[in-house]
Amino acid sequence: MIEIMDTTLRDGEQTSGVSFASHEKLNIAQILLSELGVNRLEIASARVSDGEYEAVRRVAEWAHRSGNIDKLEVLGFVDGDVSLNWIQNAGCKVVNLLCKGSYKHCTEQLRKTPEQHIEDICSVIACAQQKGISVNVYLEDWSNGIKNSPDYVFQMMEGLKDLPILHFMLPDTLGILNPQNTYEYCAMMVKRYPDIHFDFHAHNDYDLAVANVFSAVRAGIKGVHTTVNGLGERAGNAPLSSVLAVLKDQLGVVTSLKEEKINRVSKLVETYAGIHVPPNKPIVGEHVFTQCAGVHADGDNKNNLYYNDLLPERFGRVREYALGKTSSKANIQKNLEALGIDLDEESMRKVTSRIIELGDKKEVVTPEDLPYIISDVLKQDTKSDERIRILNYSLSLTQGLRPVATLKIEIDGESYETSASGDGQYDAFVRALRKIYSDLGRPFPMLTNYSVTIPPGGRTDAFVQTIISWNYAGADFKTRGLDADQTEAAIKATIKMLNKIEA
Repeated sequence: MIEIMDTTLRDGEQTSGVSFASHEKLNIAQILLSELGVNRLEIASARVSDGEYEAVRRVAEWAHRSGNIDKLEVLGFVDGDVSLNWIQNAGCKVVNLLCKGSYKHCTEQLRKTPEQHIEDICSVIACAQQKGISVNVYLEDWSNGIKNSPDYVFQMMEGLKDLPILHFMLPDTLGILNPQNTYEYCAMMVKRYPDIHFDFHAHNDYDLAVANVFSAVRAGIKGVHTTVNGLGERAGNAPLSSVLAVLKDQLGVVTSLKEEKINRVSKLVETYAGIHVPPNKPIVGEHVFTQCAGVHADGDNKNNLYYNDLLPERFGRVREYALGKTSSKANIQKNLEALGIDLDEESMRKVTSRIIELGDKKEVVTPEDLPYIISDVLKQDTKSDERIRILNYSLSLTQGLRPVATLKIEIDGESYETSASGDGQYDAFVRALRKIYSDLGRPFPMLTNYSVTIPPGGRTDAFVQTIISWNYAGADFKTRGLDADQTEAAIKATIKMLNKIEA
């Protein structure tokens, strides 16, 4: 089994603009450990701030009560007992000691020899033992170290390998590795020190973090580090969701994770972090289980020709079929089935045509829009015998001035044009229309009610359905219009009304 150590609450919080409040840290920690089932959780860096201390203390109190305290880890520094005291007072029992994994970092940042650095590390580990704190060791900048100063890396390992260290953690701190040399370097460590538990910590600077995790596990690494949604400094870390899928499907590796919980975790962290998950992000992106092309929906109807192992149900999601200008009858049929709606062939043709038309105007046609579209097409289908058509119109809305509408319509093959102002854009449009009808000596119905509805969800890009009630020659009737723009929906309902009274 491969161990998963998630560092969303420490390394992930180094994402620019991300800072979790204490209750957010607690909530994320609870879900990652109790619901998703990660093995270990790095929750903070020691000595950061008073607020961080309170957050860690709060998480530690919960972990003590729930039996998870040994799964919490805090980044500490080679600073005598300063970090250890901070960690102990906060209630935690595991330190991830940040040591130098490259000769350059040791000599230029610390200004110490390798021997001096090893001596300092040994002193901190001895102090940790006295305090009852378990120790893991980060070999910071290990990827550059093993690449440019391997003798230094091996000197560090020889100096530390017999100490009570649970995990030696190998970070690609600057994200310089690729799958080939990740395998080579990790295999070198595993072969040379077969009894040591190594973790691999990937960064995504070249968009290779997940691929490098794949290679590290192939090379024999026993633990990998992740963050939810790939949060982390610069280009981020290896995203937990992708690592989970790759380990299981590509390597056949067992983890303790409950993959059906991953989408819930992703959405929670997205909310708290304020960092939007790209819609095409594997596993957790909004659109990754959405078929857009009609040929794909058709293939899904024919023995699931376009399925792979990444079935959405595995990750607490469902497959969707996009509606828009690339839709086919198969896409629409899938959505109708989900809504329990059955249409005949001719109705399906009309609805398909209308969705494609609307898809040119609206970025996303949602399943919630579909009943409105069906109602618009089937209940008010008057296009075939239109005697009155809009040729053109212009609506202006200017601060401090009344809206103005300029309208050109065709009535029985003759075109008419005029302008009018009103209390709103639709009012100006109707006034211009009434003027044309008045000049022609034609009666114009009375508007008795006007209602606007949108599909549930409150999206700003949702279709607007406008239903207008009219009275004409003593008869009451309604027409409806559907569009992404409220005024245009009302105009469509009005033109349907005019054609209806002509009929």
